[in-house]
Order: sequence, then structure tokens, then C-alpha cells
Amino acid sequence: GDQDHSDITTDTRKLFEDLSGAGKSIGVLTSGGDAQGMNAAVRAVVRMGIYVGAKVYFIHEGYQGMVDGGDNIEEASWESVSSMLQVGGTVIGSARCKEFRSHEGRLKAAHQLVLRGITNLCVIGGDGSLTGANLFREEWSGLLEELVRQGLIDEEAAQNNSELHIVGMVGSIDNDFCGTDMTIGTDSALHRIIEVVDAIMTTAQSHQRTFVLEVMGRHCGYLALVSALACGADWVLIPEMPPEDGWEEHMCQKLSENRADKKRLNIIIVAEGAIDCHNKPITTNHIKELVVSCLGFDTRVTILGHVQRGGTPSAFDRILASRMGVEAVLALLEASDSTPACVVSLCGNQAVRLPLMECVQMVSAYVSLIFCRSFENNLNTYKLLSYHKADSELPNSSFNVAVLNVGAPAAGMNAAVRSAVRVGIKEGHKMFAVNDGFEGFYKGQIKEITWGDVAGWTGQGGSILGTKRTLPAKHLDKIAEQIRIHNINALLVIGGFEAFECLLQLYEARTSHEDFCIPMCVLPATISNNVPGTDLSIGADTSLNAIVETCDRIKQSASGTKRRVFIIETMGGYCGYLASVGGLAAGADTVYIYEEPFDIRDLQSNVEHLTEKMKTGIQRGLVLRNENSNENFTTDFIYQLYSEEGKGVFDCRKNVLGHMQQGGAPSPFDRNFGTKIAAKAIQWISRKLKESYKNGKVFANTEDTACLLGMRRRTMAFQPVVQLKDETDFAHRIPKEQWWLKLRPLMKILAKYKTSYDVSDSGQLEPVTRVRPKKAD
Repeated sequence: GDQDHSDITTDTRKLFEDLSGAGKSIGVLTSGGDAQGMNAAVRAVVRMGIYVGAKVYFIHEGYQGMVDGGDNIEEASWESVSSMLQVGGTVIGSARCKEFRSHEGRLKAAHQLVLRGITNLCVIGGDGSLTGANLFREEWSGLLEELVRQGLIDEEAAQNNSELHIVGMVGSIDNDFCGTDMTIGTDSALHRIIEVVDAIMTTAQSHQRTFVLEVMGRHCGYLALVSALACGADWVLIPEMPPEDGWEEHMCQKLSENRADKKRLNIIIVAEGAIDCHNKPITTNHIKELVVSCLGFDTRVTILGHVQRGGTPSAFDRILASRMGVEAVLALLEASDSTPACVVSLCGNQAVRLPLMECVQMVSAYVSLIFCRSFENNLNTYKLLSYHKADSELPNSSFNVAVLNVGAPAAGMNAAVRSAVRVGIKEGHKMFAVNDGFEGFYKGQIKEITWGDVAGWTGQGGSILGTKRTLPAKHLDKIAEQIRIHNINALLVIGGFEAFECLLQLYEARTSHEDFCIPMCVLPATISNNVPGTDLSIGADTSLNAIVETCDRIKQSASGTKRRVFIIETMGGYCGYLASVGGLAAGADTVYIYEEPFDIRDLQSNVEHLTEKMKTGIQRGLVLRNENSNENFTTDFIYQLYSEEGKGVFDCRKNVLGHMQQGGAPSPFDRNFGTKIAAKAIQWISRKLKESYKNGKVFANTEDTACLLGMRRRTMAFQPVVQLKDETDFAHRIPKEQWWLKLRPLMKILAKYKTSYDVSDSGQLEPVTRVRPKKAD
């Protein structure tokens, strides 16, 4: 069978085999406004529910279907959620339901559920939907008594259904829910906005126009703020931050300065709920009139509207929704009458459970998202990058900081460089750009780079500075000489595994070359996501989206033909991240990677598994193989094996995705991630420069002055590169421990394999913490 080699069972593991769903019934509904990724969540709930032995019911049309009953509540099967992963919106329908808000409506709904013995609900929707669910649970025993009194159900039925358990998942494109870092649909909505902005920028550039864009968000400016960050907008207006009186002149001044700075276009992003400090709405037309009367610029308004809710879900939303769906079923299985209704969510990269009531109270008390960490970080970063002060107003640090790219190009590198340059200039440093990595460094291709030089870089793919894989070890003397010539006081290296190796070499060369005794920082940027010390690297999200989009198309190419299996080869060196996470997002049947050894027996059982699956109504299979997963079981070998073994049942096609995985415009996530971590890195460099400046020069030779900035679970951490050495498998260029291997059993369960799933990592219930806005540092 399909053994999971990494799973050596120990007594400490809370095994999920112990959690049985036998005899339980779970109802799943989507409610409120639709959001991309809801289908992925429904699919995960259905499959995980069936996997643990529960019955799962679709409740169509949200709460309306629960009140009306009848065909609206139907049992789901494994096949009934096939091929819905890549569909936007919600396949089971959603409606805003007036009736459920009344006591009468809830009584009808309770009756419908009791008739079918459904006492576990998984609600996917916004805060309104979740508030309704919570109220329903509080009233449950009262509703049952009433139904017994009216003779609609008997005592026994009331007894058997006495407890109602509810788990919520937040599906809402404007990310307006407290305690969750990202809600399902937010990332996809950002994809839609960024696609539009990128397209508008090209026409604005041609005509020197100003564009005013209205994005969704009645009370919450998240989409406006993050898309402004991701496209380098000139001005953003959001409900959480009403501008001071006199903002009109301020804005117009900023726009005209940008034009004077050789910028041919202006982009202004407005949330639909934007207000001024007198609570008066700020409309797009008002802004257009302002710009025309004040500056005479040719100005156009674009209202994005429902485009933002549409389209196929992004890779991030599919992974998020799939992880949440599985987590929701676990939470329902573990629920008892004493546990509060909860919301499952991700915090950083960690699954968490939060008490539903606390989340809802925080939203309704309208503590708007200003209190949420991610919102506050975005706001601070936006402020840092958008206002260029006159040189006279800047602090003068007299430090020189050099920025370079190392390794293969990754989407988002340019956003990181732009952010580093601008934050550096704001901190008073002189910023230097190095072309072609360390090769350009030792050849002296180093020149000062200014605020205006990096305008418009956020949305550019590849590496504008140029990047090479050259390591510094062979050229230490020449690099040291260039550091002296240009008086470089700190280094920011943006790149993949080589960037990490480069910094290690420079750190180790400090004993022989005093010139390397300066603060140095690596930002992980590689599509392979194989850098130690970080869960995610810049560029991996863009690459996943490219893989998922291609897999969607490839799967679609088979619709209407006979049964077909595709063997797809992905990049990643020895790191199976792209293959595994791409496989989870694309709905793969099997994924072959180096980290999880496989032999001919595994291949045999995978082929049999697919043959069985093809005997049901499912017409196509997807098999992903990481390029270096096994030197003998090549993509061709696997293709030939499947072709031979599948004769008469399915035919095969193979596809090597190749360099399309590296290219393309960076996704909103990578633009944002690159922008934020680069800003953080420069602030760290500034601190280290101050600490290590003695007797007129910078001297930094401690471990903690050569670091890698990575995201670990919930936090961003600066880790000395020398301490990461032990965590690294240098021969295969991967970290020894990789968090995403825990997602593999998830993928297998969703592909109908029996496997062991370690739930010790699943979320524990915790209180919602509110972050008070700090005074801007």
C-alpha cells in the first residue's frame, strides 16, 4: 500500500486514526458573499469527512437551503466533489437569507437538520454567516424543546441530536476577520486586482494618464492597501485611515512630484468605503475632479466591482482552503458540549482554532482590522515606501549599503530590491546596486541607485539587476578590494540556496579579510523554496500559480476524451516543495519527490489506485514528479510504466513544465512578501550599523551580524547563517527538516489513499489576541 515513510509512529503522537467519524453526520454550507476557494474548502470537508467514516451533506444555497430542506440538503459522495478545486465561486450556491435571522426560520432549520441527524455544521462564510451560526448553536436546545412541544419530533430524536457542533471557516474576499491572517478568497481577489492594475498601467504609460481605481471593501481597506503596496500606487484611501484636512493639496502635490520624477502615470486606489475625517464618503469621481481641476492631468476612473469575486482561485487560496477544510473536520470530531464553537484559520503558517464568539465580537465592536497584525504591517510598509522626502529632510547616516541578487531569477526579487533601496534612502543610507551577483561585484559593476531608479519595479518578473550563481570564495581578494573602493558598510543579498552559501563563505572569510566584518543579510528568493531557516521564499508562490494554472489547463484538455492520466515534471532541484504543494493545489493523485523515497512496489500500487479510480465516474488522473526525485525512475520511465500498466483502462501523456515555472509577473503574495521582508532587513541593517560603528568605522564580526531573514511558523526571524549550517543538507541543497512534508498526508487523503495523518500539529483553541497599534516606529 501507500506507506508514508516519514511516519515512524511514536507514543507522543496524537494519532488521527483514533478520531472516528462513524455515526456522525456533517452538514457543509457556504453563506454570504461568495469567495474564490470556497469550493476547495467544501471538497476538503467532504473528502476528509468521508475518510473518517462520517456522512457528509451538502446544504445548498446557504442558510436558505437549511430552512427550506428538501432537495437542498443532499448527501455528498467522494466523486461529487471531483473537479471543483479549480472552479471559482461556490458550486453549492450561497444566498443571503432573511428568514434565518428570525426565530421561526431557525426553528425550521433545526427541524430539517434533526430529520437527517445532522448535528455537525461546517459554515464557510463571512462574519455575518458565522454570527448566525453561533446564535443557532446557543438556541439549539430551546429549538429542540419547541419542536417536541409542537409534535414535529419525538423525545428520542431530541435526545439523539441534543448537541450541535459548529466550526467556521472564513471565506470573504476583503479579509475583514479578526484573528485570521488571511481569509479564503483574499489572495484570489488580489490576483484579479493586480491583473487589472498591470493592464491599466501599460495604457496609462502610453498616454501619461492618472487612473483612479475603486476596489471592494465597505468597512475594510485590506484589498486597497495591499494592492496599493503590490503595484506601487501613488496614493491610497481606506476607511480605517481617514485622511487629515487638507489631504487634497497633499495628494495633488505628491502626484505632480511623481510626474516631475519622470513617472508618466499615476495610480490612485480607493476602497469603496473610503471616508474623510468628517465621516464624509470620498468618491472616485470627487478624486477625478480634484486631479483635473488642480493639476489638469488626463484622469480616468475604473471601478473593479464583481470582477474581484470572480475567476479561478489562486494556489494560495486552494492550499489555505484545503488545509482549513481538513482542520475543520478534525475540530468537529474533537468537539464536545463544553467546547465553544470555533473558527479554523492560519496564523502565519500555523493552523489555529479561535473561539467563534470572540472573533465575531471583535469584528462587530468594529475594532476594525487596524488591530490585526498583518494589516498594521502593511500600513507601516506602505508609509515607508510611498512618500519620498526631500533630501534635506532625510537623516544622513553616511553609510553605504549594497544590494545584489544571487542564483536563479525568482519573481518578486525586484520588489525586494525596490523596497530595500527606498527604505535605505529613508534611513539616510546611500544605496548601491550590484549587477550580476558576486561576479559583477568582483568586476566592480557597482553603482549608486536612487529613489526614482526603482520606480515600477514591483510588478516586474525576473531580476532587473541581473543574477549569477558565482560563489565569492574564489574571488575574495577582489571582492574585498571593491568593498574598500566603494566603502561598502553593509550587504543585502537576495537569492536562493547560493545566496545562503555566499554569506556563509563571506562570514568564514572574516578571519582573513577584515573587509567582510560588516553587517550582512540574506533574503531567501527562489522558486524551489529550498533555503534553510525559512518556511517560504520569495518567488515560490508565483511559481506554484504557474504550475497550478498549467495543471488546470492540462486536466481540462482531457475533458470529453477517454480516460487519461498526465505525468507532469516540475522543477525544484532536490526539493519537493513545488511538486507537493502544487499537487495539493491542483488535485494530483500522486506526487513523487526525493524526500520521500519510493520503490517499484509504490509505483505499482499507485498505478492500481488510479486504475480503480478510473472505474468510477472520474475520467482523469494527475501525477507530478519532481525533476530529481529519483535518478532511475525518470519521468520517461514513469510515463512508460503507467502507459503499459494502464493499457485498456487509460492512456498517458507527459509534460515537462520547464522554465515557465520561473517566469511571469510576480503574484501579489510575492510582491508583498518581498516588499515587507526587504524593509525589515534594511531596518535590521541600520540597527547593526549603529551598534558596530566605533572609532569612525564599521566593524562587525559576531555571528549575529551575518543573518538570514526567514519566516518560521508565525514569526519573522533573523538567524545567524553559521547556526543554520547544521540544519542543512549541502549535497542536495535542501534543509534537513521541511514543514510542508506534513501536508503530504493531506494530499493523499484528498486523493483517496489510506494514510496516517499526524494531527499533533493541528490547531489548539486559543484566545484572540488584539494587537494595539504601536506608534509608528
